[in-house]
Amino acid sequence: MNGYKEEITLEGHIIDSGILAKVWGAVMDLGGNFDLQEIRVGRSKNETSFARMQISAPTDAQLHRIITALQDHGALLVSREDVKTEPAPCDGALPDDFYSTTNLPTQVRLDKRWVDVAGTEMDLAIVIDNATQSARMIPISDVKQGNAIVVGHDGIRVIPVERARDRETFSFMASNVSSEKPKKLVIDEIARQMRETRARGGKILIVAGPAIIHSGAAPYLAEIIRAGYVQVFFGGNAIAVHDVEAAVLGTSLGVALHSGEAIEGGHRHHMIAINTIRRAGSLRAAVEQGILKQGVMYECIRHNVALVLAGSVRDDGPLPDVITDVIEAQRTMRAALDGVEIALMISTMLHSIATGNMLPASVKVVAVDINPAVVTKLADRGTFQAVGLVTDAELFLRELAEALHLE
Repeated sequence: MNGYKEEITLEGHIIDSGILAKVWGAVMDLGGNFDLQEIRVGRSKNETSFARMQISAPTDAQLHRIITALQDHGALLVSREDVKTEPAPCDGALPDDFYSTTNLPTQVRLDKRWVDVAGTEMDLAIVIDNATQSARMIPISDVKQGNAIVVGHDGIRVIPVERARDRETFSFMASNVSSEKPKKLVIDEIARQMRETRARGGKILIVAGPAIIHSGAAPYLAEIIRAGYVQVFFGGNAIAVHDVEAAVLGTSLGVALHSGEAIEGGHRHHMIAINTIRRAGSLRAAVEQGILKQGVMYECIRHNVALVLAGSVRDDGPLPDVITDVIEAQRTMRAALDGVEIALMISTMLHSIATGNMLPASVKVVAVDINPAVVTKLADRGTFQAVGLVTDAELFLRELAEALHLE
């Protein structure tokens, strides 16, 4: 194929991880061609493989698309040019040829040396600080006019996540969504990972939806928090409101949790819960005043869990603790994610996808929902490292508490 050409290299466990095959597939899918010029195959667990190939395409724009796709798999351009930047044209906007990040560890070449890019997250831009020779990923809303924004594909290195030679249950189950998974096996593995994470001081994140309260799973989640297995908690107005309703009135959306029967006048119970907290001033104030004495929110506050509640247009109230500015909510969530190693996303599609978009690929993610489509969406949106479990929130949390030896 005549036309435009670039030479790339790949190095690592590129054969047993399937990376080499993915690269070849991406080139052909995007209408390009490749010429394998050199390959060295690792012969032991610790020996890496290497491949050098020439990529060609009929147009420069097509070659650019191919190279950008290959960089997501760790391809490195042989040309040793430094990363290119252009100034942001105005606040909150990027140059036309901006580089859009992945959730994989990324480096840029500055003054002939590779520099780690801070703040790994998908769908952001990279800004260069020339004074300190540093780079970081930032959301488009935080871009300021004149920022040096990375453009094109020169001088960028993405480090792919390779399949471990010694497979663990967690990685084996990742991206395999099925209602027929051996759930006990996976939950036992999740519990083991949680114990190890807590032992080394890593953080565990819970992203929770109101179905946890409706299904009667709140006592198990409260127990897990009380045992010190949760350091960060993300949710919306709904889970907090219904948790308060359950704690104060014994109902969730007006349905008695002890019997499953609708309570006369129960339709206003969630509004009573909202009013109770608004009168107290906040969830923390309600705990301190002895109004809120149990539940998920109570345990989060008592155990100094970083609690971030992000609002939506659907919210009643909302509670005083809910952040109603979505950009501010994103910033608060990002700040709370530092040090998170495991994320459990339970029965909440929108909050799960939003959080997944903020997590680097190194964070182990478990997505739990009774609807398979919800679990699948998380991986479809780019959180490829997610383990998907199609099951009821109450069943999952009850078995997780048991696996953590809390009962």
